[in-house]
Amino acid sequence: MNHNVDDYFTEGCGRCPLGSTPDCKVNGWSEELRLLRRIIIDCGLTEESKWGVPCYTHKGKNILTLSALKKFVAISFFKGSLLKDASGILSAPGPNSQAARYLRITNTQQVPDNEKIIKEYIFEAIEVEKAGLKVAFNKNPEPIPEELQIRLEEDLFLKSAFEALTPGRQRGYILYFSAPKKSETRVSRIEKYSEQILNGIGLHDQYRMNK
Repeated sequence: MNHNVDDYFTEGCGRCPLGSTPDCKVNGWSEELRLLRRIIIDCGLTEESKWGVPCYTHKGKNILTLSALKKFVAISFFKGSLLKDASGILSAPGPNSQAARYLRITNTQQVPDNEKIIKEYIFEAIEVEKAGLKVAFNKNPEPIPEELQIRLEEDLFLKSAFEALTPGRQRGYILYFSAPKKSETRVSRIEKYSEQILNGIGLHDQYRMNK
């Protein structure tokens, strides 16, 4: 286990005022998180902290995250849409999600009852990454730049916040992020404005506030 990640399991992700308080979501799911953390580490993944939540990798490649939400605990597979989902237990985080898939846990007993299946899904996700498989993202009339699509699939909190924006605010960000020719510049813009998106602020809203 990574001691740098330990704070998440007691204090949360730190993205809202409830962090480090009794009302933080992690406090309602402490046992489920503990059991799932053990299972994930037993599968040989490396534990890291990314985007404020525990992220589990294989040879430097992201495989899944573990996080507490209001109504369930989620193991989120970065390339979940490529998994066979033989048990039919995965769900998409949102209607536009093309890669990530949730495995939801809503009570403690589900973890030991489904430990074998959970491990099978984790091992399959590792094999998908080892094979170098990639998600073929669909193109939209106003295409989301690949860098933003990947970032949203990596960070489900950011994805939820982006999808909660009005269509106009979403379009403003998409056009701004798409404009640079260089991928690294697009990535830099996305990182710079992620906090605004998490706060529900549009690109031009913030511009007016700065003025």
